[in-house]
Amino acid sequence: MLRARTFRSRSLIACLKHRPWQVFFQRNQSTSAGSESFLNGNSATYIEEMYKAWQKDPGSVHSSWQAFFQTGTFISPTSLGSKMVALGPNSDKDVQDHLAVQALIRMYQIRGHVLAKLDPLEIKESEKANDNLSTYYDRVENQLLTEDANRVFKLPETTFIGGEEKSLPLKDIVSRLKSVYCGHIGLEFMFINDMEQCNWIKQKFETPQSMQISVEDKRILLDRLIRSQKFEEFLAQKFPAEKRFGLEGCEVLIPAMKHVIDISSEKNVESFVIGMPHRGRLNVLANVCRIPLDRIFCQFDSTLGSSDEGSGDVKYHLGMNHERVNRLTNKKIRLAVCANPSHLEAVDSVVQGKTRAEQYFRGDTKRKQVMPILLHGDAAFSGQGIVYETFHLSDLPEYTTGGTIHIVVNNQIGFTTDPRHSRSSPYCTDVARVVNAPIFHVNADDPEAVMKVCRVACEWRNHYGKDVVIDLVCYRRNGHNETDQPMFTQPLMYKKIHQMETVMKKYSTKLIAEGIVSDEEVKDRIKIYNDICEASYEKAKEEPAARNSNWLDSPWDGFFQKADSMTLPKTGIDDNQINHILTKFGSYPEDFNLHSGLKKILMKRLTMLNEDKKTDWAMGEALAFGSLLMDKIHVRLSGQDVERGTFSHRHHVLHDYEIDKKTYLPLNNLSDDQQKYIVCNSSLSEFGVLGFELGYSMQDPYTLVIWEAQFGDFSNTAQCIIDQFISSGQSKWVRQTGIVLQLPHGYEGMGPEHSSARLERFLQMSNDDEDHFPVEGDDFEMQQLHDINWFVCNPTTPANHFHVIRRQIALPFRKPLILMTPKSLLRLAEAQSPLSDYAKGTRFQRVIPENGVAAENPQKVQRLIFCSGKVYYHLIGERKAKSDIAISRVEQISPFPFDLVKAEILKYPNAEVVWVQEEHKNMGAWSYVEPRFLTVMKNLQKEPQIRYIGRHCSPSTATGYKAYHIRELGQFLQDAMKLE
Repeated sequence: MLRARTFRSRSLIACLKHRPWQVFFQRNQSTSAGSESFLNGNSATYIEEMYKAWQKDPGSVHSSWQAFFQTGTFISPTSLGSKMVALGPNSDKDVQDHLAVQALIRMYQIRGHVLAKLDPLEIKESEKANDNLSTYYDRVENQLLTEDANRVFKLPETTFIGGEEKSLPLKDIVSRLKSVYCGHIGLEFMFINDMEQCNWIKQKFETPQSMQISVEDKRILLDRLIRSQKFEEFLAQKFPAEKRFGLEGCEVLIPAMKHVIDISSEKNVESFVIGMPHRGRLNVLANVCRIPLDRIFCQFDSTLGSSDEGSGDVKYHLGMNHERVNRLTNKKIRLAVCANPSHLEAVDSVVQGKTRAEQYFRGDTKRKQVMPILLHGDAAFSGQGIVYETFHLSDLPEYTTGGTIHIVVNNQIGFTTDPRHSRSSPYCTDVARVVNAPIFHVNADDPEAVMKVCRVACEWRNHYGKDVVIDLVCYRRNGHNETDQPMFTQPLMYKKIHQMETVMKKYSTKLIAEGIVSDEEVKDRIKIYNDICEASYEKAKEEPAARNSNWLDSPWDGFFQKADSMTLPKTGIDDNQINHILTKFGSYPEDFNLHSGLKKILMKRLTMLNEDKKTDWAMGEALAFGSLLMDKIHVRLSGQDVERGTFSHRHHVLHDYEIDKKTYLPLNNLSDDQQKYIVCNSSLSEFGVLGFELGYSMQDPYTLVIWEAQFGDFSNTAQCIIDQFISSGQSKWVRQTGIVLQLPHGYEGMGPEHSSARLERFLQMSNDDEDHFPVEGDDFEMQQLHDINWFVCNPTTPANHFHVIRRQIALPFRKPLILMTPKSLLRLAEAQSPLSDYAKGTRFQRVIPENGVAAENPQKVQRLIFCSGKVYYHLIGERKAKSDIAISRVEQISPFPFDLVKAEILKYPNAEVVWVQEEHKNMGAWSYVEPRFLTVMKNLQKEPQIRYIGRHCSPSTATGYKAYHIRELGQFLQDAMKLE
């Protein structure tokens, strides 16, 4: 009988072939003499041999086999033999049923979210009827439940639905699985490749009664829903013609965010950095951040002018910073909402950088005190590449912020575009899977379910320090904005929406039915909030002054009151400091194994310091960074390959040649009390990383933050950050930043992708007036620097690079600096600077005048050439010893040095003025400088005339043929030297 049953039990044989049994047999060969035979596929022979051995001596076989041969009950080792779990009588049906139940449990865990009732409109539910998973569930469940509804099954260790119970009737197993995975919460997490993390999430949601909401919490939740809805209704009543991108249809966002903040505050988070799109922004400012309502209502004032501080952008783009006490924890918290433009999701990495900087200055190395919260729209979350870039920064050593809570306001539609036409993935949140972030989908019309996922999300972030996504599936009651007509494009959806009760109404009705609140109490709470809004509205009318003083996401307390804004700083340093920094920069520890090539580079640095008394570009940059570090200024340099430098010139991080991961940073070993220098290679991203560094630079004015592009050409993929934040941030949001963009620029015959940093684009966005010659006086330069939106410079010497970098911190205000940095000049002997150019009393030279033989007899000079950047060295090489051509370098192109250009033109009264550049005529600085030169000449009452010499117009930045590049260069150099 036994043998016959064994041969028929194909499912038993299959079970025994599973990996846990194979490992078990391999580890227990003394009691499993026939294991090799089994593992080779002779399972029937093996079982028969075991049975014969047991008949002769029951103790000769493993206890699991003793039980099997004695009782017919099969025992299977789980966890590789550590714990035994009874599977039931040994028959085809028993084994198959147990396996089916385990598979069913796992399928709910993996794919139960597909059947979850997530859509408040119930439009999507009908589409799930034909889902293959639904068909599978129905078939398996019906087959089992028809006969075995009350049959008790042992629960596997991979589920927690039983709580303390280890077995449950099948009907209870199915009921609990559906409750957890197919209700108003859809869980996506089984793709995470960490079993502990998966089990952690299972335990949070599967354990019975694990997340009950107290009566008091329900009352708080209702009160927050009232505030959320009534705020939007009040704005609609008072400002019916205004766009406000209200929250109607996702009012639960406000209690969700407040719950996230409450739970995180319990876990000692002290500061929250928030980035969000326009929808619901005013409601978040009012009811989450608790900005006084009158300050918000002021933004609807039609008389608000562009001169009013902070009114350079629409109200739903503004940022803020507010400190208050969290009512539920009685702890002080800080809330910052970053100002951002309409360009969807662009603020994501900015928030991460700002968070990271605040963590640095707080000493929050565990990343538990400062937390980022990012809000997203569904269409943008799946469609904007910056989301992916930001996720990929989340676990990098110098970019991680210890986990972000992402909240997607899932409108189930773009502006007018159906998801079937806007994304290829099933969910808008699928991009988060790339970093193993758990995704919690939830029906936004079930506020209690929303609170549950918010709590788990906070606990996940606190426990694992990783990103998590809350997908609030909701709708837009009024379309894209309050003036939109959504019935044009989504008529069926909006017929359904117009029939929907608000979530506040639904939830208040539920609590009234539960006896938690009364109808009168709900009405009283509504009246109280309406009265608050009315009082604030009247106050906004009475106090128009100072109404825009709080729209700053990173206030620099006291910074602007500490210095005379019109004092031009000197940036030189003393000789002892120069020698100390450069000596350290050229040295390394004795026990450090350095590559022979690097030894030569460091030796050359020491030789240049001690014998030549000169510096190359790397040494000038190191002097700038090192002197700031010793002045207690934090310096951060990031970008692709910046540690070594794309052109292998920098070498700020030395790597041991014999020991992996052993490194040495000379600039972090200058003195015991210096500030920290962070230099870090980034992911191969421009948009995301530049946004991150911008956010980092916003946190503290005494920080030098530099982003370096691998080639200046590549900055174009970060153009959104440059256009929307850097060039116009102060004008729109009173947001100053001293960020530096180092963009390698110069024509070396390397083709159109490695030649141009697009200097012309930055100059076009400069806000100085080409027709206005500023009033001359002692504060001419400082006034220009104060009034411009950013500085655009193209230095030709290491010393000038040193001074312009130090000027960023020495100035009493902060402006972005766009630096065209060199490639071939990094090692050009003619481009080296003497140590005297760094000495005390020296400063940045906006224009470097002719200092050769032509300057000795200016009356004889027939041509005055102005140029900028690397082309200067080509020009002086072509000029040789000519004395009738003077060459002056414009090192700071914007703001344009009108005064110094005027002085140079006056110096050479008989000279023709020309502009020479290596860029094509429709590129480079020519279109910017030409009208400004003409303005200078008008000021001199001379005939306004300047001639261009350089490459002809072209649609491409450079040729890809080296010979053609050389021919072009030779041609315009000859033209520059050929006098008429």
